[in-house]
Amino acid sequence: MSYLERAEFQLAEMELLTSMFPTQEELEITDQLALAELRAYVEGSDSTDSPPPSRPQFLIKQKLDTASIERTDVILSCAYPSEYPSVLPEITVRCAGLSRTQQTQLHTDLNAYLMENCQGEVCVLSAVNWVKDNLQLFINKRLSAALVPKKESASSQPQEVFSRLWIYSHHIYNKTKRKNILEWSKELALSGFSMPGKPGIVCVEGPQSACEEFWSR
Repeated sequence: MSYLERAEFQLAEMELLTSMFPTQEELEITDQLALAELRAYVEGSDSTDSPPPSRPQFLIKQKLDTASIERTDVILSCAYPSEYPSVLPEITVRCAGLSRTQQTQLHTDLNAYLMENCQGEVCVLSAVNWVKDNLQLFINKRLSAALVPKKESASSQPQEVFSRLWIYSHHIYNKTKRKNILEWSKELALSGFSMPGKPGIVCVEGPQSACEEFWSR
């Protein structure tokens, strides 16, 4: 993969992240000059040019609801090496609900997941989704040593959890696939939107069980 091809992947992912996290409270680009240089290189450079020396760096900020702690603040600090996506990005996760040891273990597990599943592909969004899916496990490990589990009454009923599901696809062009997306979301009473093209994006939201059923299809 050439320098220019890697830069094109980096810029496409940055534009995708900007559309998904449109406010500075969600996505903070800490080096605007590096992003501007990357865009100028992609849009106007000769493919034989060397990539710009600066590296795009940004923060993705999430407020996640977990079963044990409400509105947990999680920050993913990301930086693109010039060889990305041929190599993994530099990602650091910060969460006040985790001890230093647990954050180290989270980084180890996250890098192992990305190495196994995303090598050679843009993967920041995959990292965000992995953290969302696995953060509760790490918080539980910290709380289990200090908290005594409460017994729930037999009559208590689990509450339905509201969920938002982002599906990032390499591309969505097929008319049948787009028709299925609309029909399934209507059938499962889910709201959201889809963006055909390359890459393709689908966002659905509603009851967690319905989102999981949509994903399984």
